[in-house]
Amino acid sequence: MSEFDQELDARGLNCPLPILRAKKALNGLSGGQILKIVATDPGSVKDFEAFANQTGNELLESSEQNGEFHFKLKKSA
Repeated sequence: MSEFDQELDARGLNCPLPILRAKKALNGLSGGQILKIVATDPGSVKDFEAFANQTGNELLESSEQNGEFHFKLKKSA
């Protein structure tokens, strides 16, 4: 089994598009499912932290690899 339920490719998108796409993707998931997001916008690090705090979804992972930012969000129940 994979570590996430759905993956969102937000590479090349600038704020606020990665957050908007993530919000739409999360709406299609059930509580407890995990969305993985890959983005290239450096501002997305703070954006996803704020998004998780505001929405109650849990930010499980936030990392940077070769200029790409990887996030895992767990949808709240």
